[in-house]
Parts: sequence; structure tokens; C-alpha cells
Amino acid sequence: MTQGAKDKWIEAAIQEAKKGFSEGGIPIGSVLVYQDKILGKGYNKRVQQNSVTLHGEMDALENAGRQPASVYRESVLYTTLSPCPMCTGAILLYGIPKVVIGENRTFMGSEQLLKENGVEVVVLDDASCVQMMEAFIAKNPSLWNGDIGKP
Repeated sequence: MTQGAKDKWIEAAIQEAKKGFSEGGIPIGSVLVYQDKILGKGYNKRVQQNSVTLHGEMDALENAGRQPASVYRESVLYTTLSPCPMCTGAILLYGIPKVVIGENRTFMGSEQLLKENGVEVVVLDDASCVQMMEAFIAKNPSLWNGDIGKP
């Protein structure tokens, strides 16, 4: 990747986040990449589907369909926001070895747990990811707090 160029996979995750936002949902997107191809992509659908589990990462995994363990062990999960404990658990369960995170300023998920379990964690600190979440949280604080389990 040339300096200043955005990674195409995080850009794909950002596009997923924008889809969620355009539907009135929380702008978090994710893609699961295997051998330079997207296996699954998704975005947070908690609002749209009244779901307790459809975070962006979970939606991307679901849309990838059932895969052999060997595929997960060679995949990379890209997500616009630091993964929460639930999504971290799925990453660990399926043995995904690398997670690329758009940003962790607005929410610090369970990155330490990922690292402690041998997962490579790359935080891009992408300005567009930060701006997208800051703007959403400022306009929708109660919706955001509900999404991360705060009163």
C-alpha cells in the first residue's frame, strides 16, 4: 500500500458501515478476507433487525457462511471499530489470526484479549472511521450506549 492510499479491505468495511448508517443503524462495518477475496461482509444491524447479536463482525462471519477451520486460520477480519467482547469471542473461537481495526478512539474493545491469545491486531487509526463514529455518537448517544451495553 502506498503512503496515503487506503487499504481496499478497510475501505470495503467502511462502505458496509455506511450502508448501516443509511438504514438508520450504527455505522460499523466488517469484511472477512481469505486469499485476497472477501468471503463475507456485513454491518451492524442491531437497530434494523432488532437483533442483540448482529454487530458488523458477526454479520460478516454469518454472511461468509460455514467455512472449514483451515480457512478461518488463514483469514483476516477487517472492522471499522475495535471489536467488542462478543465479536472478540467469535474471532478467537474460529481462530482468525489477524484483525485490522479502523479505529479504537471512540470505543476500545477487547484488543488485549485478542493479543493475549496470539491474534495479530493492527489499528489503522483511520480518520474517516473516527469521524463517522464521533458524529454518530454525538447525534445518537442513547442508541450508542445501548449498543455497547451501557445504561
